[in-house]
Amino acid sequence: MNWGYRLLFTFLAFGAMIGYLVIRSFGTTYELVEKDYYSNELAYQKVIDANKRTNLLQTSLTLNQTDAGITLQLPAEMKNKKVTGTVWFYCDYDQRKDFRIGLQTDTDAAQLIDVNKISPGDYLVKTTWDCDGQSYYAERLMKVK
Repeated sequence: MNWGYRLLFTFLAFGAMIGYLVIRSFGTTYELVEKDYYSNELAYQKVIDANKRTNLLQTSLTLNQTDAGITLQLPAEMKNKKVTGTVWFYCDYDQRKDFRIGLQTDTDAAQLIDVNKISPGDYLVKTTWDCDGQSYYAERLMKVK
């Protein structure tokens, strides 16, 4: 085999490799965290302020998984108060696993979440709530089994 055929074979192999990579790239999905991320980014200062307010509380938000479900416990300062908000189970590698629910706590500032509604995986649980005219925000990592 002379050098001309070797050079031609090298170029053809390189072209086939590039073609394969282009075809593979068309099948890749690019998921955004949120569809309207730009407007949410502009309002992110509110999240920063709510997070600072949460850090000033004496106790923190906790999440525990049992056979009955996931128990979300708000800080002790929220007991016997009217609390409204949302809980977002955010899965960063699969948008189809994301799960949002409304926050409906009892008088002990706790809520039981049915684990059967959530697919197993690693989640960043983003909790936002309002109490006494103040907004609060907390994030916790959780592995749902």
